Amino acid sequence: MQPCLPLDGLRVVELSTFVATPLGGMTLAQLGADVIRVDPLGGASDVHRWPLAPGGDSLYWAGLNKGKRSIAVDLSSPRGREIVTALATAPGQEGGVFVTNAVKRTWLEDETLRARRPDLIRVGLLGLPDGGAAVDYTVNAALGYPMVSGPTDLDVPVNHVLPAWDVAAGLHVALAVVAAERHRHRTGAGASVTISLWNVALAVAAHLGITANVELGGADRVRDGNYLYGSFGVDFATRDGRRVMVVALTARQWSELVRVCDVGDAVEVLGKALGADFTAEGDRYLHRELLGALLRPWFAARSSEEVARTLAGTGVLWSPYRSFTELVTDPDAPLTANPMMSVLEQPGIGSYAMPGSPLRFGAEHPPARAAPRLGEHGEEILSEVLQLSTTEIGRLHDSGVLG
Repeated sequence: MQPCLPLDGLRVVELSTFVATPLGGMTLAQLGADVIRVDPLGGASDVHRWPLAPGGDSLYWAGLNKGKRSIAVDLSSPRGREIVTALATAPGQEGGVFVTNAVKRTWLEDETLRARRPDLIRVGLLGLPDGGAAVDYTVNAALGYPMVSGPTDLDVPVNHVLPAWDVAAGLHVALAVVAAERHRHRTGAGASVTISLWNVALAVAAHLGITANVELGGADRVRDGNYLYGSFGVDFATRDGRRVMVVALTARQWSELVRVCDVGDAVEVLGKALGADFTAEGDRYLHRELLGALLRPWFAARSSEEVARTLAGTGVLWSPYRSFTELVTDPDAPLTANPMMSVLEQPGIGSYAMPGSPLRFGAEHPPARAAPRLGEHGEEILSEVLQLSTTEIGRLHDSGVLG
C-alpha cells in the first residue's frame, strides 16, 4: 500500500529544463505531490543530456523526473499553449500551482495566468535577477569560488563539478511552493514567487560570511588545496597509495586524533613555540601545515585498511577518497543497504538503484518511483484534469498537438 505522504493531493504543473526546476518538481513529487511535467514534442533541450544509459536514454533526465507524470505537447501551437495554460490554471483546491524556468514567454507570465485563476501560485526561476541568462558554471565563476578552489600552486580558476547552485535553487523552488501553498491555504490568496540562480548563490556566500569578511576589511580568501578553511581538515596519503580526508572540528576530535597518532608531546612543544592554543580551531587552521607535517608519518606508515580500523573507534571525522565506481561497487556499503534506496525498473533503461526522498518521516523514507517516459501520461492527464473526451484527445493526436 502506498503510504500517505505530506503533499498527497497537491497538483503541480512544471514546465522546465536542466537541473534546478526539475529537481524542485521531483522533490515535491517524492513527498507525494502530483507533478505533471510538460515538455515540447520530442522533449526539451535536456532530454538527451549525459550521462546516458547503454541504450541511449538519458540517466540525467530519468534521475530528475522520478515520480512525475509526463505530457508532451506542441508548445509552438495556440492549441498546445492553451492546453498548458488550462492545466496550470485548472480549478480545484489542490491545483493552480505552476513552476517554470521558461523566460520571455508572455503566455506563461504571471498576469496572463492569474487572469484565469486569481489564486494561482506561480514559482519562476531565473538565471540573473534581471531575467538575464545564467547557469551554475557562470554564476559560480562570477561568485569567486573558482579562484579559491584547487591546488595551491595553480594560478588559474578551477570550476567545481557539482552543480551546487542548481541544487540549492531547486530546493528553493520546492520550498517556495510549500510556503506559497500554506499562505494560500490560510488566506485564499495566490502568490508569484521569483527566484534567481544568482541570488541563491549570493545568499549562500553571504550566509557563510564570505562577503561580510571582505566588506569589513578581512583578507581575501586564497587557494588552499584540500585544507578545510577555518578549522583542521587535511588529506593524508597512506602506505598503499590511497588517500583519506581527516577532519577535527572540535577540541575533542583534535585530542583524539593527536592521541591516535601518538604526537601529543610534539604538538605540545609546537604550541608553546608558536604561542598557539590548538584546542581552538582557528589556531589549528593557522598552523595547519605544521600540524599536518607532524601527523603525516603516522598515515604514511599504515595501509588504508589499518587507518580505517584505527580511526573507526574514535570521534575523528574521516573518509577515504574513492571514485564513483568505488562508491557503487563497495561490497561493505552497497547502495541497497541504505533504506532510502530501492532497485526499480526504469522504462527504456533497466533496473538500478534509485533514491526516494532523503527526508525520513518516522522510520520511513518516502519510496522511490521511476520517471515516466516522455509524454507517457498525456491522455490520462487531459482526461482527468481537463476532462477532455476520448474523441477530443484523439483529435489532438491526429493534429499533432499531443505527443
